Amino acid sequence: MAKPSLPQGTRDFNAETVRKRNYIFNTIRSVFEVYGFQPLETPAMENLDTLMGKYGDEGDKLIFKILNNGLDNVAKHQQIKDDFEKVLIGKNTKGITERALRYDLTIPFARYVAMNHGQLTFPFKRYQIQPVWRADRPQRGRYREFYQCDCDVVGSYSLINEVELATIYATAFEKLGIDVEIKINSRKILAALAELCGGADKMIDITIAIDKLDKIGIEKVKDELLQRGLNDSQISIIEKYLSIDGDTFQKLSAAENLFQNNATAKKGLEEIYFLINYSQQSQISNLKSQINIDFTLARGLNYYTGIIFEVKAKNVNMGSIGGGGRYDDLTGTFDVPNIPGVGISFGVDRIYDVMEELKLFPAEMQTATQVLFFNLGEAESRAAFGLMQQLRAKNIRCEIYHEQAKFDKQFKWADKKQIPYAVIMGSTELENGTCTLKNLKEGVQEILTNEQLLAFEF
Repeated sequence: MAKPSLPQGTRDFNAETVRKRNYIFNTIRSVFEVYGFQPLETPAMENLDTLMGKYGDEGDKLIFKILNNGLDNVAKHQQIKDDFEKVLIGKNTKGITERALRYDLTIPFARYVAMNHGQLTFPFKRYQIQPVWRADRPQRGRYREFYQCDCDVVGSYSLINEVELATIYATAFEKLGIDVEIKINSRKILAALAELCGGADKMIDITIAIDKLDKIGIEKVKDELLQRGLNDSQISIIEKYLSIDGDTFQKLSAAENLFQNNATAKKGLEEIYFLINYSQQSQISNLKSQINIDFTLARGLNYYTGIIFEVKAKNVNMGSIGGGGRYDDLTGTFDVPNIPGVGISFGVDRIYDVMEELKLFPAEMQTATQVLFFNLGEAESRAAFGLMQQLRAKNIRCEIYHEQAKFDKQFKWADKKQIPYAVIMGSTELENGTCTLKNLKEGVQEILTNEQLLAFEF
């Protein structure tokens, strides 16, 4: 018999981990709702043609495809064999697979908007907290099954949305206690870079290579650009672009000089100026210190069209813990054009790892059960159960030991579960209508009436 195991890149979560993850979810959710976003959920799987072609060649390779039912049908063996041959050379065929696990939450959201746009009130603001799946190589901070927390606004071109999304990042991470850097760029500026290098058709090649800069360094990025068909002169322009440095306005000035009268770059720079100036004038103090223009930021997904975001935690060796941007025609891929949108995502699993490393989770959230009622006999446990139910009605988390046992065994069990209080009701307490309440952390105990126990502040 095979030993039980998990698929690579997936994890079980024990009670302590689930509570910590829920702390992250609830903190982010509370910020979303303060900003007027409404919840949405979509299915774990989508039709394959909904997902394919939306993430670029690199992303499409990471989509988990689901085999159709009925592949064991003997009558179809030859057709199935032919279909598998197509799959093995990288083609998709409906005979083998028509569905896939969702790669992210943005494309399913775009599909939802396309299907329901006639019933939605625009601008439509939604948030979504659900798992996604990617056939990636597992490593620290990168899993094959993980949660995303997204919020998006569709139906508005206003750049105030970008300001609000940046502020949501700043607010949520402040509540979580994580010091972050919020990087911004514009896909319009990257499009202008492609224009300087010969044309818009080079945009994907350039952004895919630039997106790897942090991982592989400038020399290997140049090698990749060369392999993708760019010449030395074009690569030189890209290198000059990637070397832009200085404070916020020095970077903007250097970019203006590089692009000069390029209309696409001018529009992108105007959007960045708006975001920077609006956040400063609105006196959002933590946002002013966290936001940073990073012209090397590319975001490899093809659907972005304007401002793009990426968030990194300071003082921790970890990849991005958030990202997003504007996509002004995402629903156009579903034959519903001209619905602009912008959104951001929180990488919960990486946020968890950062908070663990920096010890940012509140200590009090580790306790599940607050009170353990000892089981000292049939009559005693019956009385204890009645008191316990009254405490539960007051939202005090408590439980009774499952069987009659020696004191030592019940104390050890409470200690293992880190339960802070024990209520002991023996025959004497039962007769007197009292109980012994023991603080297990401090070793202090007191005798209380049942009424005093019910009024006690745990």
